Amino acid sequence: MVNTFGGAWFDKDWKAQVNQQGFKDALTFFSTTLKESGQSDPVSYGFTECLNLFTQGKAAMWYDATSAAGTVEDPKASTVAGKVGYVQAPVEKTAQSGWLWSWNLAIPSTSKKQDAAWEFMKWATNKDYGKLVGSQLGWSRVPPGSRVSTYEIPEYKQAAAAFADITKDSMLAVNPKQPGITAQPYVGIQYITIPEWQDLGNQSSQVFADVYAGRTSVDAALQQVQSLAQTAGDAQK
Repeated sequence: MVNTFGGAWFDKDWKAQVNQQGFKDALTFFSTTLKESGQSDPVSYGFTECLNLFTQGKAAMWYDATSAAGTVEDPKASTVAGKVGYVQAPVEKTAQSGWLWSWNLAIPSTSKKQDAAWEFMKWATNKDYGKLVGSQLGWSRVPPGSRVSTYEIPEYKQAAAAFADITKDSMLAVNPKQPGITAQPYVGIQYITIPEWQDLGNQSSQVFADVYAGRTSVDAALQQVQSLAQTAGDAQK
């Protein structure tokens, strides 16, 4: 959201940009939308809580990951299966607004069972695994985006017709090298590949949560996070 509003965490020289207009516009829009139309006590809602709220028919709209669609369309887990429409995230200054994340499998060098681990990884990522999930758990539950071949399975295309194409298009449209309108010194959309990022992200999230809860203002929050981000940026120089 910050990217599409023209904001960024850092400029190309690692100077923090959190207190700039784009970041302010995004945080203002998001916090105002939550206040006027969102769930009560939004700070208490993560992915699982929002998923439960939506699949129980207690929310009209949900802005989150494409991976949620499989559960939303599972009649065994959702009261709104077959009743949901899917659209791209809104944009302001960019052609598209989204981010890209993945869950990955790896084998630690310290593992004493590397051969067995490798066999598991091959099984869990091959074409037959998708077919197994579809036949056993339901075709809408097949992990989206893990294989291009998934989108060639007739049963999946039929069961996931409401979201399959837009999910694929969303992932292919993302540009991690240039997700916003300004140059950045790293490759990524929301995740910044520096050692300081996890701590910066955690602290920033807590500050922004105070905005959503009405405990602090947008301007005060941005100034606080600007300082945190600049410290992380200085470490890269």
